[in-house]
Amino acid sequence: MSHSTVPRSRTEADTTAKTPAASGGDTGSGRKTPSGKLSLRLRLRRDRVLLLMTLPAVALVLLFNYVPILGNVVAFQDYDPYISDNGVVSMLNSPWVGLENFQRIFEDSAFWQAVQNTLVLFFLQLVLFFPIPILLALLINSVVRPRVRAIAQAVLYLPHFFSWVLVIAVFQQLLGGAGLLSTLLRDHGYDGLDLMTDPSTFKFLVTAQAVWKDAGWGIIVFLAALTSVSPDLYEAAAMDGASRWRRMWHVTLPALRPVIALLLVLRVGDALTVGFEQILLQRDAVGPGAAEVLDTFVWWNGVRNQDFGYAAAAGLVKGVISIGLVLAANKVAHIMGEQGVYKK
Repeated sequence: MSHSTVPRSRTEADTTAKTPAASGGDTGSGRKTPSGKLSLRLRLRRDRVLLLMTLPAVALVLLFNYVPILGNVVAFQDYDPYISDNGVVSMLNSPWVGLENFQRIFEDSAFWQAVQNTLVLFFLQLVLFFPIPILLALLINSVVRPRVRAIAQAVLYLPHFFSWVLVIAVFQQLLGGAGLLSTLLRDHGYDGLDLMTDPSTFKFLVTAQAVWKDAGWGIIVFLAALTSVSPDLYEAAAMDGASRWRRMWHVTLPALRPVIALLLVLRVGDALTVGFEQILLQRDAVGPGAAEVLDTFVWWNGVRNQDFGYAAAAGLVKGVISIGLVLAANKVAHIMGEQGVYKK
């Protein structure tokens, strides 16, 4: 009995000595909320190092993304930047016109032409451009040899680093009036063609340029999502007799569905921004009737024509519509059972 009693009493003493400290760390005053979660003060103290690390990024976002929102007040003014060297003073002293700029926008046929071109380009890129990174990621992921997979990924990703000036120059050398395709046709007795100045094919040309330049970036995102798929799922499907196609349909695509839903929501939210620099560089070649989009419309009226209030009103309309598209697409993602940009 003496040998069994001593260890038990020592254990009880150790437990008694440790219990107040452990319980004191959890039940201290103000440390936990009634629901059992840590209080805000304790979470701030725990994560203070991470919060300090994010402060520079938060400051940059506030400075360059949110402070300029205050400048949208010029959409309700006949803004004149030459009143003063100080932009804030110019805003305060510019005459107030109310909703006159918005009335001008809705009565301007050029604005609605820009809206039409923007929406057509968006739907073309959504149908033709969005699925291509998914298909290429599935194709690269099916390659067995890692070296071949890495080379293919690097080759497809390389154009992402090219500027739009270089991308358009490459297409000009291939599809322009003096390009490779036109030269080959003339050498074989056919009439040459210049796709770079053809308004009827401009929207498809812009989509092809976007695919060539940015498909590699999307491949990286989807390949990263594919790494989270357990190989056991493929082995189990193969043992059940599933073919390669059925394994991709029932294992791979369901694993990619949350990422696809998130990127689709973001793409819809970015629907009215279809590539300012890319289209501006080619606008004069095909004319504003085929190439004018909302971004170039704002630039042309604001920067070139010095009608800042009118351009700001057009940009504000675009921003409001984009927010509505994000919320609508996110709601559709929730209906489909996905998280989207944020949870319910």
